[in-house]
Amino acid sequence: MAKERMSRDVIAMRVAKELPDGAVVNLGIGIPTLVSNYLPAGSSVVYHSESGVLNYGPLAEEGERDYDLINAGGQFLQWVPGMSFFGSDEAFAMIRGGHVDVTVLGALQVSERGDLANWMLPHRGVGNIGGAMDLAVGAKRVVVAMEHTDRNDRPKLVRDCAFPLTGRRCVSLVVTDLAVIEVAPGGLVLRETAPDWTAQEVQALTGPPLALAPDLKEMEL
Repeated sequence: MAKERMSRDVIAMRVAKELPDGAVVNLGIGIPTLVSNYLPAGSSVVYHSESGVLNYGPLAEEGERDYDLINAGGQFLQWVPGMSFFGSDEAFAMIRGGHVDVTVLGALQVSERGDLANWMLPHRGVGNIGGAMDLAVGAKRVVVAMEHTDRNDRPKLVRDCAFPLTGRRCVSLVVTDLAVIEVAPGGLVLRETAPDWTAQEVQALTGPPLALAPDLKEMEL
């Protein structure tokens, strides 16, 4: 029987621990949008969206939805005191001006050098650039949140991206349903494994070789 992998919500929960207190954070479409639901107690970050919102709350519950208050993925957001609103031109100026501390993005592939591919599926002819290219080069730190393999169980961590690139050497950390992996100058470093998964099992589902961190441990949430 196949081993259990972590859910999308658990991935988001682990990523939330990477957000420094007081940071300006942009959350991409998919798993990253869930991160705002799991900020550790006592922490505070300012969420930014290309849709023209700064300082929003978690995703809105049923009955609390405001059709004028959405993120870049079209999901409804909770209102919080101090929110501000502006045009997409100003939202992108914040990104391009280096005012976003961390962006969390989904990915189709990440290379061993930290190259990111997340906007185009060539075999399907489907793609949407959106703000990912701006975020990949404009944010001070790029964290990827994704499943470790695709639907056919092929590694999404690869030696070289086969899909069109969003950005080169831009990813700092990858959190998947199997592991937490750092992109270091010498390659990928396995820092944490999902519960009940061994380093060897994670490596078997990873394209490039993984160096083992001296303090390699099981993921704690």
